[in-house]
Amino acid sequence: MKRGVHPPENKETALTPIRYFFPRNGAEMVYPMQQHIGTPCEPIVAIGDSVEVGQKIGDSDAFLSSPVHTTVSGTVVDIRTVITPTGRKSNAVVVVNDGKYRDHPTCNKAVDYKTLSRGEILSYIRECGIVGMGGAGFPTHVKLNPPPDKNIDTVIVNAAECEPYLTNDHRVILEEPKQVMLGLEILLHLFPDAEGIIAVEDNKRDAIELLKKMIYSPKVRVMPMKTRYPQGSEKQLIQTCLKREVPGGGYPMDVGCIVQNVDTVIALHRAFYRGRPLMRKIMTIAGGAVLNPGNYKVRFGMSYRDIIEAIGGLKRDPHKIVIGGPMMGISHYTFDIPVTKTSSAFLLFTEKESKIPPERDCFRCGKCVDYCPTGLMPLELNKFARADHIGRFKEYNGMDCIECGCCSYICPAKRHLTQSISTIRREQLAARK
Repeated sequence: MKRGVHPPENKETALTPIRYFFPRNGAEMVYPMQQHIGTPCEPIVAIGDSVEVGQKIGDSDAFLSSPVHTTVSGTVVDIRTVITPTGRKSNAVVVVNDGKYRDHPTCNKAVDYKTLSRGEILSYIRECGIVGMGGAGFPTHVKLNPPPDKNIDTVIVNAAECEPYLTNDHRVILEEPKQVMLGLEILLHLFPDAEGIIAVEDNKRDAIELLKKMIYSPKVRVMPMKTRYPQGSEKQLIQTCLKREVPGGGYPMDVGCIVQNVDTVIALHRAFYRGRPLMRKIMTIAGGAVLNPGNYKVRFGMSYRDIIEAIGGLKRDPHKIVIGGPMMGISHYTFDIPVTKTSSAFLLFTEKESKIPPERDCFRCGKCVDYCPTGLMPLELNKFARADHIGRFKEYNGMDCIECGCCSYICPAKRHLTQSISTIRREQLAARK
């Protein structure tokens, strides 16, 4: 089995430093209450309330949840239902930015994690609203609290960044390597018997060499990996780094691992060393329709329309809008959606870049099977999904699909394999809730 593909990288944005801009004065900042896997938050502010930067405005009593904070100061003007970057609807708090950026009193207070108990550290991580920044948005305090019978011997910092176009993790390593190491130190404090691995694909040689110079402990090592998609998926990453196979339906902790995205690790540093909750995302903005492609530090709540204006506009109207990478991202029809914790990229493609050949009949070449990193049979899953044969779909382990898009990419007949499999899989996941 090939277990992965090699799409064109298109990572030219890695060459330019991260740029930053503030949301415009008077802009509506929209904060969905669902920005993570788990129970949505409920607003804890009301229309007319004044809020400040870093103030908590949404929370839940559920363990599998993560609070939401404001990223500007201003006034709450509405609480309404909005479309999120995932394509789903969520209740949201809307704040008009007053342009003053007054910090809430809870911000800017460093916390010495070495003086805290394990429970206090996890509670503080939750209070700061930190979730996985690689795209899934799993609450970090939950991932860092495995059952006592799970012997964690390895913490992996995921800096693979295997999606085409995306370079935000690459740039943040180059610009904040010390923060990566200090964030990893927090993780190893939680798991004192574990070693730390920073896993980076070998198309980022500058990042690899810089991180090697920053190593502070014999328990930490940088692991270069052969560039391959979807190397950054947790199960594939563990297989590459440790030759361990996570069982179907299982989790990294089942094989002694904790995996955290590199920007999540930096978020831990900001929380403890600077007293800042999770409020920003480094986003790759690229594609043939973008006038000034690059990586930008963007505050949650901004609309994608305001982002386009802030970075200088477009060369031309895009033919396709993709939020996320081209392999696993979601196509959207509007710019009027907010940036959230799980936003990673904003790709605006021309017609030439986004042209999809017509779908043809499957001639059972088996390439989708050869290249599936999970070892599934996409041609059969596609057949069951289209016929709504849910039982057969599950029998063929369709729920183990990671929706990476390798099967659709490699299919010579250009069958819409990932789309059909993803649709029925997500319907089944939603039905479990």
